[in-house]
Amino acid sequence: MKAIVIYFSRADENYFGGAMRYIDKGNTEVAAEYIAEITGAKLFKVERAVPYSRDYMTCIKEVQKEQRENARPAIKNTLGSIADYDVVFVGSPIYWGTMPQPLFTQLEQLDFAGKTVMPFTTHEGSGLGSVVSDLKDICAGAKVKSGLAISGSAVRGSKAQIEKWINNNL
Repeated sequence: MKAIVIYFSRADENYFGGAMRYIDKGNTEVAAEYIAEITGAKLFKVERAVPYSRDYMTCIKEVQKEQRENARPAIKNTLGSIADYDVVFVGSPIYWGTMPQPLFTQLEQLDFAGKTVMPFTTHEGSGLGSVVSDLKDICAGAKVKSGLAISGSAVRGSKAQIEKWINNNL
């Protein structure tokens, strides 16, 4: 099995169960690295060409504007093809029920025919949101598996949970 983890993650000021805290590495990136370690998958981080604000409240306004406009913001680097991979893990924080718009920018450029897609999210109460159904719409021809939702504040202790999810779904 050849696998890749395509993910969006944001460090800086984040929300953790009622409090704001600055972090050096985003929660979804931590989960993505666990998946790569467990499976040997390649990592591809989707990054907005102009990063979201480091300040959480300002970031919220930027994200909400993009969602209202159904924007597809420019991204720093684009993954041109996933032809070499059988399994595509897609990781995302949940922003108002779905993935951040930069992830849509990237995923809509790829051909998912014949791929297995494994969605995972980090959140502080939103679970998977609409990510699984959104991926079913975006990833035409792919088999989208059951997703895994991990509390962002607990992600650093989630490696065993992630490994169990992988083993039960692949």
